[in-house]
Amino acid sequence: MATTGVTPGAPRSIDDLKQLLCDDVKVKVAGIDVDGVLRGKFMSKDKFLGAAASEGFGFCSVIFGWDMHDSVYTRELAISNKENGYRDLMASIDLSTFRRIPWENNVPFFLVSFFDPKTSAPICADPRGVLRKAVDSAASHGMECISGVEFEYFNFKETPESAAQKCFTQLQPLTPGMHGYSLLRTQLNQDYFHALFDESLKFGIDIEGHHTETGPGVLETALAYTSAMRIADNAILYKFLAKSVGLKHGVLPSFMAKPWGNLPGCSGHIHVSLKDAEGRNAFSLSDVDRDHGRANAAFEDTRYLSQIGEHFLAGVLDGLPDVMPMLVPTINGYKRLVGGEAFWAPNAVTYGYDSRAASIRIISPPSVPPSATRLEVRVPGADMNPYFALSAIFQLGIRGIANQLQLTTPPISSYQSHPARKEEIILLPRSLEDATNAMMRPDSIAREVFGDDFVNHFGATREHEVRLWNAAVTNWEVERYLELA
Repeated sequence: MATTGVTPGAPRSIDDLKQLLCDDVKVKVAGIDVDGVLRGKFMSKDKFLGAAASEGFGFCSVIFGWDMHDSVYTRELAISNKENGYRDLMASIDLSTFRRIPWENNVPFFLVSFFDPKTSAPICADPRGVLRKAVDSAASHGMECISGVEFEYFNFKETPESAAQKCFTQLQPLTPGMHGYSLLRTQLNQDYFHALFDESLKFGIDIEGHHTETGPGVLETALAYTSAMRIADNAILYKFLAKSVGLKHGVLPSFMAKPWGNLPGCSGHIHVSLKDAEGRNAFSLSDVDRDHGRANAAFEDTRYLSQIGEHFLAGVLDGLPDVMPMLVPTINGYKRLVGGEAFWAPNAVTYGYDSRAASIRIISPPSVPPSATRLEVRVPGADMNPYFALSAIFQLGIRGIANQLQLTTPPISSYQSHPARKEEIILLPRSLEDATNAMMRPDSIAREVFGDDFVNHFGATREHEVRLWNAAVTNWEVERYLELA
């Protein structure tokens, strides 16, 4: 089965690596924590080419023992804690991820994955390791996971210092007004706008589309379809790129899901499909069915999906409520899921053909060629950890295929003509607390497909986030109650 996740020109051996780095003096490496934050450092070339590149190197486990602001979790977790002395993990360098960072003098860059130094087993919460298991699960069924990611994000004429000085209020948008798909607004701050696209290509991140989205200073960037691991790497590195390029242009991009209550939120839509052993789209129909659709489809909206595609869809719908923290991992992310069609941010277990009001949009003929048949999962926001979100979608879909799950509810389009069916709609959790409780249940589908070790660790990190939120006093509370309560 062909792989599409290797950087062209990436070294395949230590000898290749030595030749590749012959003119360099240092190397940048990074791994990913549970919040999707890159954690890394520079290494001298000599250290990198020593045991590090071939055997791995020690990396402090505390990155799995603290939150995104480096506060140690109030309830210590098994990977990193006082009892084990915040031990080192083994960081294994993935040579296939080689890139050069164009805005840092083309310094060579590699991603790492984390392993237990005693057992050599992947640690349960390493995002790349979790996704690798999902990819391997699909491979055991003769399938390859393929995906694309779209990010929407606000941009501000601010720096980290100015935002902090303003207490993160009254920030100045990069451009005023609501200007989705505007050709005029891209001419403002055009050096920054074009640098995002151009530096991405130099950095090995292929972009399919790059435009303004509705909202003051909002951009949308669609990353090109590729293998699941590659798109997750590209997605996490695009955030890094946008923030790095922004620093050089006096711009602060934000992938926060819902920065403003009265404006649309920022989505992180994920497009998914599977390739079979011959490299064909496993969601598309056979030549016999393409003209009129599949006769035995569960509903009209799935007649242009293959049987495998329908099982995959049923699996995602079946497990969606139990994996919500993997798709929407922040307190703020649930404020984006307001429901209804106003902001196209659905909050229920729904699907439909080419429907932006559904949680899962079926994209298939006749709107696209059969080879482009895919599902768009519209629940995640731009604040997602792409490794966990992709893992959740593909593991649920493969579970649906393995168990030949059937669709049990009609598509969202049918609810408009059959109002009585609205009572069948299952709402998704409305808060991180509710979502985490659902995921942590002893009988949750999340435990079935990801195992107790991962769910207990990741779930506890979300409980930490909830505790911090429940203890916080917000401006809304002060303004509402200070005088009149």
